[in-house]
Amino acid sequence: MNRLLNFNRNGRFKIVQFSDTEYMDDAGKLNERTAKMMSDVILAEQPDLVVFAGDVIGSLGCKDPEVSFRNVVATTEELKVPWVAIFGNHDSEGGISRERLMDIQLSHAYCVAERTAEHVSGVGNYVLKLLDSSGERSAAALYFLDSGSYSPLPHIDGYDWIHRDQIDWYASQSMDLRDDNGGLPVPALAFLHIPLPEYQEVWNTAVCYGEKRDEVSSPRVNSGLFTAMVEMGDVMGTFAGHDHGNDYWGELHGIRLCYGRSSSYILWDTDIPIGARVIELQEGSRVFDSWLHLSDGTIIQEQPAHLPVESNHP
Repeated sequence: MNRLLNFNRNGRFKIVQFSDTEYMDDAGKLNERTAKMMSDVILAEQPDLVVFAGDVIGSLGCKDPEVSFRNVVATTEELKVPWVAIFGNHDSEGGISRERLMDIQLSHAYCVAERTAEHVSGVGNYVLKLLDSSGERSAAALYFLDSGSYSPLPHIDGYDWIHRDQIDWYASQSMDLRDDNGGLPVPALAFLHIPLPEYQEVWNTAVCYGEKRDEVSSPRVNSGLFTAMVEMGDVMGTFAGHDHGNDYWGELHGIRLCYGRSSSYILWDTDIPIGARVIELQEGSRVFDSWLHLSDGTIIQEQPAHLPVESNHP
């Protein structure tokens, strides 16, 4: 398909983010319900792009992870909607590699992902340029980063982190876009599966909007991606998944740190409705709108405010 993405004639570009769909063989009817939710949201929102924000499958629970992955993205393919996927810690735990998943992703007709950046840690580091409504120049950018799986160092527990070469790659891409834009940063969003350590910081120190039912499962090593984004001045918002019970967002140093809404029935069924985060960019402006679209059709435009945690203590 035509891989060029651009703002529509009204100067808008809409993204639907599905987080942690986690298809597994023993999920049975739950996979079908997830597929229906995705179809309902896509048909209602009519997005320009769908982003699967990691843990697309629970590979340890899949007899054939390739078939499971193809089943997840079948909805977007059938509806002929451009889509991309980044990988989470559960995607390549059992029976399949990230490299193979990337090949499978790129084999689909409506996938608009790019080959992962060479000589950079991880699989699935790439940037998509959004052309303006006239199709003449880059008006925005979407960064996709592989946040890895688990810590590569035996003396550090927990999850992997964005590596130095990935940060250098991001900064280089950002600078190239700036040079092509007359020296001005190109408005951008960034997607990764595992939240940055700053997701806990923003919850502790700023007014946030939404729910926090899980601990922030960020890496114990802060490798500095957020600092690089602040310095480059292009990223307006970051979007993560991973922590199924969190859907909040808050602003830190001019960047909105956002969770998606869990799209998995595996952990959340009767407790909270699953759904998606919807993001809408405005051409020529460093702003974006975002809301939640739930499986029952509920649209949440304004999430409840939560005061900084630190303000609760004298």
